[in-house]
Amino acid sequence: MTAEMTTDMGTGTGVKAFAAVDLGASSGRVMVGRVGAGSLELTEAHRFPNRPVRVPEGLRWDVLALYGGVLDGLRAAGARCGGRLDSVGIDSWAVDYGLLDADGTLLGNPVHYRDARTEGVAEKVWATLPAAELYAATGLQYAPFNTLYQLAAARESTQLAYAKRLLLIPDLLTYWLTGEPGTELTNASTTQLIDPRTRDWAYGVAARLDIDLELFAPLRQPGDPAGLLRERVLEETGLTGPVPVTTVGSHDTASAVAAVPAAGERFAYICTGTWSLAGLELDAPVLTEASRAANFTNELGLDGTVRYLRNIMGLWLLQECLREWGEPDLGELLRAAGELPALRSVVDAGDAAFLAPGRMPERIAEACRESGQPVPDTPAGITRCILDSLALAHRRAVTEAQELADHPVDVVHVVGGGTRNALLCQLTADACGLPVVAGPAEAAALGNVLVQARAQGLVGDRVAMRRLLTRTQPLERYEPRGDTAAWRAAQARLTTR
Repeated sequence: MTAEMTTDMGTGTGVKAFAAVDLGASSGRVMVGRVGAGSLELTEAHRFPNRPVRVPEGLRWDVLALYGGVLDGLRAAGARCGGRLDSVGIDSWAVDYGLLDADGTLLGNPVHYRDARTEGVAEKVWATLPAAELYAATGLQYAPFNTLYQLAAARESTQLAYAKRLLLIPDLLTYWLTGEPGTELTNASTTQLIDPRTRDWAYGVAARLDIDLELFAPLRQPGDPAGLLRERVLEETGLTGPVPVTTVGSHDTASAVAAVPAAGERFAYICTGTWSLAGLELDAPVLTEASRAANFTNELGLDGTVRYLRNIMGLWLLQECLREWGEPDLGELLRAAGELPALRSVVDAGDAAFLAPGRMPERIAEACRESGQPVPDTPAGITRCILDSLALAHRRAVTEAQELADHPVDVVHVVGGGTRNALLCQLTADACGLPVVAGPAEAAALGNVLVQARAQGLVGDRVAMRRLLTRTQPLERYEPRGDTAAWRAAQARLTTR
């Protein structure tokens, strides 16, 4: 294939090529999205591991390896498109950050959100700013690793004392690519330092907790320009400049929700992967005490929307078990799990007891034993317990979100890696008593690409984006089986123990 032919596939004949850098908790990838009039194609250019490292001081992200993977991915993406890309965008997980000194030099590897440094910190924060007041101001659910608690835990650290700039993970990588610092809004909304009503910093919260907002770079919106690839980056990747970097929904869930192929507004979504994020897309936050008690969060999305959702532990539970079991064949394991009786044993998939890595099969068995349920003692039994528990958590989140937001839904859209797990999708439909539409699997990367394409005038509003997804992406529909009585009874077992 000649360079000219490759260019026609990428940037010629009205079709443009966009690189979506999508970083997850266990791997990263660079995807190439080609968008034209009524067309959308996504291919993987490069995938690389994301392996956190435990050092004497705690659990850290190997952010230099991640950046190397990004550069390798941009090189591979360019090779697919004749050396030219029309834009680059980066999304990743939320809450974690890097600290830079006055020269813009990283002061150390970013701390992993599963690090133990935030244990007991929330209670100290609440002594100054009670949890109810904090929720009323920021709308963010309690999670021990929220950026606010991380900053409180780091208050006396040498790094924070010397820091002149704080950049969230996708903003840090964007800075290294372009030299221009910024703080993308959808990801900033996970820090517990943003007011979801004003879509600006929660200045009162920061003042009461003595958090210096000057550490953060200016806020950016999805679609804003984020600079051009540096000359050195162009040399390392072989790309022909100029290549703009576009601000996308840099929280991967914001990008994934942007790629939910929904028609209308009466839908719930579940973004599945290491975490399950289950909830609604709303026009305004829900800041009631009942919402706080139910631990729902109000994160910001595309075009002034609010992602009203609950964090659920997700497929992390199964991923950790597979690691303990030596990575058995997942297809065989799911087939065996599917043949077992439903709802024999369930655990609370949102329980912080499952947050840390290690001994996951034993911890699940212990939770079943402590709640007086049968203890699964085979990989298939534990897998079935995990999937039933996730479907049950999905049901609870979808049901409670509708009640708290007074926003009924007719369908549940499941996007992300969990769409490949047909058993989980069917169990979710059964548990919710609603049809489930599964797909796209690469929702975060597609949302990333579509925001870049929209910034260049190739795609219209969110409705048009979702119509394009429906026309071009494979989707699978699961109808609910039976009634939900057994699921209600299973939930009662958890709530009454």
